[in-house]
Amino acid sequence: MVIDRTGLADFLRRRREALQPEDVGLPRGSRRRTSGLRREEVASLCHMSTDYYARIERETGPQPSEQMIAAIAQGLHLSVDERDHLFRLAGHHPPTRGPASEHINPGLQRILDRLHDTPAEIVTELGETLRQTALGVALTGDQTAYSGPARSIGYRWFTDPGSRSLYAPEEHPFLTRMWVSGLRGVVTLRGPDSYAAHLADLLLAQSDEFRQVWDTHEVGIRPHEVKKFMHPELGALELTCQTLLDPVQSHALLVYTAVPGTESHEKLQLLSLVGTR
Repeated sequence: MVIDRTGLADFLRRRREALQPEDVGLPRGSRRRTSGLRREEVASLCHMSTDYYARIERETGPQPSEQMIAAIAQGLHLSVDERDHLFRLAGHHPPTRGPASEHINPGLQRILDRLHDTPAEIVTELGETLRQTALGVALTGDQTAYSGPARSIGYRWFTDPGSRSLYAPEEHPFLTRMWVSGLRGVVTLRGPDSYAAHLADLLLAQSDEFRQVWDTHEVGIRPHEVKKFMHPELGALELTCQTLLDPVQSHALLVYTAVPGTESHEKLQLLSLVGTR
């Protein structure tokens, strides 16, 4: 495929000008005269330099890589159809759709952008965290920093003992069964050639505990509505988890809140002060 520099530049410019700062979770400011987002704001959302992004809109510079185009599509909150169109303009074949895709539905992303004062995250069906709010990072650490199989919290549960310290010890037996049950369900849904099946094979080879629970063939174990976290500075927190599902991409938005008047609610107010220390 050949890059359409003019079409790419025009498409990006139109989408940038159609977005307002509040659409992507940014403050508007009192002296704003730009219609839509500024180039530097889009570059920041896409985790790239302003100069690099500006050259794309000016039809100069090298052909953007697939990784860069994926970042731009997510930063501009494009729909899946718009993302695919962007890839073709940039001279690339669009990525796969569905559960293997990491492109977040723009509606789900917009909701996350508005949760400034709440721990929240967007995860895949395999427990891979794609996005977190700042308070989400303060609660559990940066769950997006992992790579490879370790991106899945279920995989880390059996291969990294330190990952269990985020949860109250009395919850560990249930969570062990829940992660195994969930993975078995995804393997059955996606098939023996899926990435879920690959994760199961890795865990069967690496963890005696996983093998023992896997052999029980439990399915359908659902997460508890109230999750018991252990924060390194604030201690125990009991948080209610509300889930919003995107059935097309098989992503879930998890939002954590505390009952007003409880000790956990008071600790949640302190979480923004504690930050990510």
